[in-house]
Amino acid sequence: MKIAIIGSGHVGLTTGICFAEKGHEVICVDHDTDKLARLRNGEVWFFEPKLPELLKKHHSSKRLRFTDSTAEAVKFASVIFICVGTPTGESGKADMRYVEKVARDIAETMTDYRLIVEKSTVPIMTGERVKSTILRYVRGDAHFDVASNPEFLREGSAIDDTLKPDRIVIGVDSAKAETLLREIYAPFEAPMVVTSIGSAELIKHASNSFLALKISFINWIARVCEQSGADVHEVARGMGLDARIGAAFLNAGIGYGGSCFPKDVEALAAISEELGVEAPLIRLISQINREQRERFFEAIQHELWVLQDKTIALWGLSFKPNTDDLREAPSLWLAQRLLKAGAKLRVHDPVAMPAFKRAISDVYFAKDPLDATSGADALVLCTEWPQYREVDLAKVKATLRVPLIFDGRNCLDRRQAEELGMTLIGVGKQRIGPRGKH
Repeated sequence: MKIAIIGSGHVGLTTGICFAEKGHEVICVDHDTDKLARLRNGEVWFFEPKLPELLKKHHSSKRLRFTDSTAEAVKFASVIFICVGTPTGESGKADMRYVEKVARDIAETMTDYRLIVEKSTVPIMTGERVKSTILRYVRGDAHFDVASNPEFLREGSAIDDTLKPDRIVIGVDSAKAETLLREIYAPFEAPMVVTSIGSAELIKHASNSFLALKISFINWIARVCEQSGADVHEVARGMGLDARIGAAFLNAGIGYGGSCFPKDVEALAAISEELGVEAPLIRLISQINREQRERFFEAIQHELWVLQDKTIALWGLSFKPNTDDLREAPSLWLAQRLLKAGAKLRVHDPVAMPAFKRAISDVYFAKDPLDATSGADALVLCTEWPQYREVDLAKVKATLRVPLIFDGRNCLDRRQAEELGMTLIGVGKQRIGPRGKH
């Protein structure tokens, strides 16, 4: 089938490439000329495993092409996926200007039937807004349907998540729209959930908010563990073996980040309150997440006493492993707080340092993890990249001025740290090593 993708960011590009991988003809639209030039040259401007290889494969085969013209894409395709950004506005609600602009552009170009599909994460009732916008601006009597097909990809595993999804959700209000979407997804082996458009829109916000809730819940339990002597890892393991709960997202740490959870939790709360439904539980998810970063900073400050002129090594800059995305990354917030307090930073990340340098430049960018710890008064781990999990702490101790580690993801070898006489402070775990002596 001929498919148009409007918006060639993380979601749009991944979706388009995966549709091409399944045999569809795809045209992707983006109005950033630099990005278009790079895409046409087989280059991706963000880090995502497997994406560059598939881009080159399908761009070479002519199954995937790029344009800056929405009109060209609308004329080419039978089904149009809206994949533009919906950033958080000042009130916490999603900013829908880009979605509205795409709806207008489609309406002004469309001359016969098209299926317009919301792929971006949008508030409930957006489908009705898109439909009314197209009806207002459409020329002639062209027929169309609007549908919702939310994405559930995770940065760092976006290709696998899209090609092998847990489920495919489609929200439709016509048999024709359902038939077309079933045809598109026929090559994908996954259960399909068919709902109303509004239900599909809400499924995405509800799913992400629930996952964020699990993270904030276990982080709250971590606070209880710190005060009681319990171990959050043991508690989470005992909880996670219950099939009704599951182990996923029960990893205590310094909080979640990224482009989805913070935005979607805030948006769900704002939507609910706009509908007259109070959202204290949803608001608490974000509150606990913010407090988690504050508590971690306060632990560093308490242990080091005076941060002015202290040298701190920071491992892990992206908001999670296998991406270079810094949006809402705990590391970025923490680095800003440490610098404001007068600390000197030596930072390392396998892929995110170029992006970090664009945000904060007055730090030392280390060539490897041990270069970061060289002469540092403490090591702070923010992102659980595999190479950090596997590090030999004896080598780390040899490079540190003070054998002090703050493990914000509970991923370092606590037993080895204890054997080496190091001080290791985690989240929801009892500290290893004496207080105030290193």
